[in-house]
Amino acid sequence: MPDITTCHTEGEYVFLATDQGSGGSGFISLLPIVAIVVLMYFLLIRPQNKRRREMQELQSQVGVGDEIQTTSGLYGTVVEMDDESVTLEASPGVKLRFARGAVGRVVTSTSRPTDVDDSDAGNSDASKTIEQG
Repeated sequence: MPDITTCHTEGEYVFLATDQGSGGSGFISLLPIVAIVVLMYFLLIRPQNKRRREMQELQSQVGVGDEIQTTSGLYGTVVEMDDESVTLEASPGVKLRFARGAVGRVVTSTSRPTDVDDSDAGNSDASKTIEQG
């Protein structure tokens, strides 16, 4: 621990510190920097990578017949696809070609199977309530 001496001159205190050796203070001074880097990774980099992977997965699952919204806000139905682009029909007879990266979200999907199990549909509480009423 540094030796601290005080000196009183005309109402002011002057602190003089003398260093008696570094010991383990080199590692301790780097600890806040390491903590900031780790914090930045968990708050910024990791969530961004997760969003990027989800968008790539969504864009790879888009199929013909899906209604999508582009990143610019245009709605359309996919009529053609290739490795790099998607052709949308915005209204009857109007076809627009976009890069796959422009797909923002899938509004309705015809290419992906739904996760609903039809065998359990007759046993749902909603259908029992309707049958009783």
